[in-house]
Amino acid sequence: MQPVAIPVTYRRTWPDGFGARGWKLDVTLDDPEIIASTAYHGGRIPTSVLIHDMLDHFVSGFRPSGHRAEAMALAQLAVRTGSDIRPDYEQMVDEDLMQGRVLGAPLEEFLPDSLLRLLPPGIGTNAEKIVYLSERFGHVELRTALVARFYELGAQGLPMARRNWRAIGLDYTRSSALGLCLQRLLEAADAAALAANRTQAHGCFVFDDAACRLMLDHGWHRAEATNAPPGQGTTKT
Repeated sequence: MQPVAIPVTYRRTWPDGFGARGWKLDVTLDDPEIIASTAYHGGRIPTSVLIHDMLDHFVSGFRPSGHRAEAMALAQLAVRTGSDIRPDYEQMVDEDLMQGRVLGAPLEEFLPDSLLRLLPPGIGTNAEKIVYLSERFGHVELRTALVARFYELGAQGLPMARRNWRAIGLDYTRSSALGLCLQRLLEAADAAALAANRTQAHGCFVFDDAACRLMLDHGWHRAEATNAPPGQGTTKT
């Protein structure tokens, strides 16, 4: 099997309305829902958003955006990092679903059958449908049902993710070590971009079960790391 290769682009300022600094997968450059991210990962999760986009979306075979795709990708994040994804599901329900906003599919394709059966024919907008369901079902009960739907969709994506990892020659059971390996490279590249005051850069992450490599812009920055268990990986620049 050939190593997996994922091209990435860095910009000091992205023209996305947010002026974000950071990295995007090239396959997401035209997706307005994807905001550039740095190597920062907070603390609750040991890897950054870019690693989530690479492994939990792209390698796992899910679309880069959309609520159904994010439900499945977050389930992968939980497997890979052991993180509690309930706050993420709850945030999407509160900020999007409860307002009638669904990305990537019609509301009717996202709702579970138990809620679909409650909708009368001919009802108007998504927001009106959510208001109707909230009045009929109860606000708290509807919110709980939608969070449960995210978990259901996440579980549905697990077999597909395993198949995709296997099809491209990666060991799914080593996803945690691989994520940390890629994170080390991203942190080194992000620091180098800041130190060099780069306005933009382009390169490619290349990885397999043994190692990760990153080279940007004809060698101005190159790094590799061993895909070893946590605490055992080494990085060279």
